[in-house]
Amino acid sequence: MTELTETPRSYIAVANHASHLDTPLVIGALPRKLTRHLAAGAAADYFFEVRWRKWLTCLIFNTFPVDRNGGRFHTGVSKKLLARGVPLLIFPEGGRSATGKIRPFKPGAAALAIACDVPCVPIAIVGSYEAMPRGKNWPVRGRPPVTVSIGAPMYAKDGESARDFTQRLSDEINRLHTAGRQQRATKPGIAREIA
Repeated sequence: MTELTETPRSYIAVANHASHLDTPLVIGALPRKLTRHLAAGAAADYFFEVRWRKWLTCLIFNTFPVDRNGGRFHTGVSKKLLARGVPLLIFPEGGRSATGKIRPFKPGAAALAIACDVPCVPIAIVGSYEAMPRGKNWPVRGRPPVTVSIGAPMYAKDGESARDFTQRLSDEINRLHTAGRQQRATKPGIAREIA
């Protein structure tokens, strides 16, 4: 069994995405030594088009731009970061879910992991949509239960395509999400599940 403590310096944290709370939730759930230099992917067309928003998100979350609309302006940034030993947080759905349900994953994170020979750490976030749904500028009142489930690092298999690796990552995150929903019903909080 692989432990999170055995994760190499460079890795890609891959999580479902339903809320602006997701990045701080992942950062808070992972062991500090794995997030000290973590850089979070942020939509270039939203977070990097307005100067104040760009500087604020870069300062607070150590973000880097991700071209989610097929643009090539920021090509290579993620590979350069991984080569320097900077772990990345990527949301492969390409944006926040409008309903809270996990949407199909795009293959970018898996392709990057294959190209850079780094593992992906699958992470399922349950409850962030209810805590701060898309379209809201502030979390809802009270303390809605949120669970973050972290799986064991996953490597691409020899000869595995980005599409197939993406499917395995999606299956694992959906499995963790289902388990997290069950746990949230009984005991909300952070679950560090190492499968």
